[in-house]
Amino acid sequence: MELNFEQGPIRPPSEAESLLIRATRNCPWNKCTFCHSYHDSKFSLRSVEEIKQEIDAMHAIAESIAELSCKRGQGGKVNDSIVQMIFNDYGFSDAYRSVAAWLYFGGKSVFLQDANSIIMKTEDLVEVLKYIKMIFPFVDRITSYGRSKTAAKKTVEDFVKLKAAGLSRIHVGMESGYDPVLEFIKKGETAAHHIEGGKRIMAGGISLCEYIIPGMGGDKWSTEHAKQTAEVLNEINPDYIRLRSLQVREGTALYTMMKEGLFTPLADEDVLKEIRLLLENLHCRDTYVVSDHILNLLQEIEGKLPQDKERMLGAIDRYFGMPLKDRMIYRLGRRRGIYNSLDDLANIRIYDRLRQIVEEYEKKDPQQLDRDLYKAMHGFI
Repeated sequence: MELNFEQGPIRPPSEAESLLIRATRNCPWNKCTFCHSYHDSKFSLRSVEEIKQEIDAMHAIAESIAELSCKRGQGGKVNDSIVQMIFNDYGFSDAYRSVAAWLYFGGKSVFLQDANSIIMKTEDLVEVLKYIKMIFPFVDRITSYGRSKTAAKKTVEDFVKLKAAGLSRIHVGMESGYDPVLEFIKKGETAAHHIEGGKRIMAGGISLCEYIIPGMGGDKWSTEHAKQTAEVLNEINPDYIRLRSLQVREGTALYTMMKEGLFTPLADEDVLKEIRLLLENLHCRDTYVVSDHILNLLQEIEGKLPQDKERMLGAIDRYFGMPLKDRMIYRLGRRRGIYNSLDDLANIRIYDRLRQIVEEYEKKDPQQLDRDLYKAMHGFI
């Protein structure tokens, strides 16, 4: 058996420690104007047997790494020395590196790629899930991406079966709950699809994580995007809401529309105001809001609804309560990867250095700072 397996291009940031198993290839929709992940790639289902063969290869690699650890006196553990050896030795393939990293982080979670693995026949996906649990009995969490429209076509009983087989969570890219925005970005889904699909996942007992893109409505639909998205989320009451601020990527259809004047993106602070409006209109219960993406200006917008709502709004108000120069300093530090929270401004040495840079911009061209920060954000994607 060749010890190798496929891996797709992306996974949620929260699945950084998961083993990636490619159940389907690419995206069955692949028309969203803002997305570049599956550009010029065709969707295809993989056979259950093919997926099982790759799971077997992963298991064989895991056993090989454990044997290597024993030979080096590490007792089968995948610790710093074993991981460094595998990552620094060009004789090891990317497959070995992926499994080694997974074992290093505990080997407890699995993520099923690519964009919409729940499109598989329920019985086929159940078989794959059960096989993962049989080969890796220590795995306690299996997650997947899924489209709302696909979820709306499955029954609650389908999700009950998937849950029983081991599927723990489904990540859904809602993006927006406002139909004109969904139509504009060619999402191929409506607010009704999001509500029905989300409710069925939740009724099946599977944890649901909805991804929202602040700024997706541009300057035209910012208010409606925030309010209507909140209404849809209130209907679903998902376990998680994750914020992913928009950055228009070069090479996408949305980028072309932006250049043609058909879409005007929001400025950094306008996106933050939109997030505040979204939060104000959220009335979910036991839903956890997370702002853990590098493009989000404030990562401290995190907490459970409804009890942490005022604290999250307070973080935004704290930002807008600062003098303009301090806000510019924070934005510069954030976009350069120096700052992670407003409390980081307390570091006087870094603050003074960033202040000097901001003042240089003020002398030459204040608007150039915004342009340079936009370029910096683009570099993150």
